[in-house]
Amino acid sequence: MNMSNDSSDLNKDLIAFLKGSVSKYHAVSQIVNILSNKGFSLLREDQEWNLKRGGKYFVVRNNSSVIGFINGERSLQDTGVKIIGAHTDSPSLTLKPNPITYSSGYSQLGVEVYGGALLKPWFDRDLSVAGRIVFKNSTGDIGEKLIDFERPICVIPSLAIHLNRDANGNSPINPQTDILPILSQNIEGQKPLDEMYFNSEISDKFLKKGEILLDHDLNLYDVQPPSMVGFNEEFISSQRLDNLVSCFIGTMAILGAGSNNTSMIVFNDHEEVGSVSTTGADGPFLDDVIRRVCYSSNDCNVEVVKAKSFVLSCDNAHAVHPNFVHKHDPQHKPQLNGGIVIKYNTKQRYTTDGYSAALFKDLCARINIPIQSFVSRNDMPCGSTIGPLTAGRVGIRGIDIGICQLAMHSCREIIGSKDPLLLRNALSAFLGEEL
Repeated sequence: MNMSNDSSDLNKDLIAFLKGSVSKYHAVSQIVNILSNKGFSLLREDQEWNLKRGGKYFVVRNNSSVIGFINGERSLQDTGVKIIGAHTDSPSLTLKPNPITYSSGYSQLGVEVYGGALLKPWFDRDLSVAGRIVFKNSTGDIGEKLIDFERPICVIPSLAIHLNRDANGNSPINPQTDILPILSQNIEGQKPLDEMYFNSEISDKFLKKGEILLDHDLNLYDVQPPSMVGFNEEFISSQRLDNLVSCFIGTMAILGAGSNNTSMIVFNDHEEVGSVSTTGADGPFLDDVIRRVCYSSNDCNVEVVKAKSFVLSCDNAHAVHPNFVHKHDPQHKPQLNGGIVIKYNTKQRYTTDGYSAALFKDLCARINIPIQSFVSRNDMPCGSTIGPLTAGRVGIRGIDIGICQLAMHSCREIIGSKDPLLLRNALSAFLGEEL
């Protein structure tokens, strides 16, 4: 299989995607646009599906999760489904329902910590607000819209070291009191920025006449754009690399897949908070879609299809940190630009087993993709992914893989600039190979 070794174009497209993915809703919107522009058609869950052999389709749930698939020419019962899984959400700071608070002459934003976010990197950053708003229009219908202030409108200033001599030590961060961003200064004699004014700013900027703001799902983000870094541009630095890099590369892979077999991408929401939702991997979304695809065929048994299917759960892994080498198992220290990582955990926090790993290793060996392994130290718990949840919920065998990164769950993360192409080539080969 001949695949290009030039990563520059792919990385440019990846960086553009990351720059526009200021929230999970914006990420899904971009994925939908990519699929639509490449001939994939929207399916609505509240309508009957009339699927054609070789047809390309996508389904969106809550505008935060998306499944795209190619309905293969061959019988689904013969081939099963090749699935690439990832998640759209990332650790972040989200606005509370009534976010405006006051202290010592400042208007501030009340925020809630989403997922296992590293909090220190959020200090002293130029922050903006993005996400979705829900409104009622002039005819009484409820609608939603993506918004992005684009410019920095708030900041979380650090406390000076003179006032916190343990700032570089083990000084804890109180997520209720210490991370409220400053939104504006309240000048004496002027009305402070309050809830009504903040909401009217959103309405004036993003809504049309007659539309009334009802609620919002908004998050903070760092306005510094993604970039190539390193003396030889060996790295990519960006927000939300975990796990939007997998979503983007998975989307690129299915665009090049043929129509002979059934291929699918599933990008779930809520992985960072447990996945228990209608849009999460521990919810019914994937199972619902697989069943409906099966029902569209007259020669299809759902259980047989699941037994012949395979899922690549694609999520980033921990690269060895040069300053903290001791945090890794001595025999398992993945390197940036060192190839795709297979993730193992005997407690099934990852769904990899010897058989699924062997299948993937064999696939990568045939196309000269280097493989690395990650397993946590015995005295440190590991994270998890959508892999075990998908296996338990839907009953499809699979493996947990991904490219490795530094600074996971920071508002600024780092991957190797060679790894996205390696992942794209492996995922493309997976969709085109028999397993």
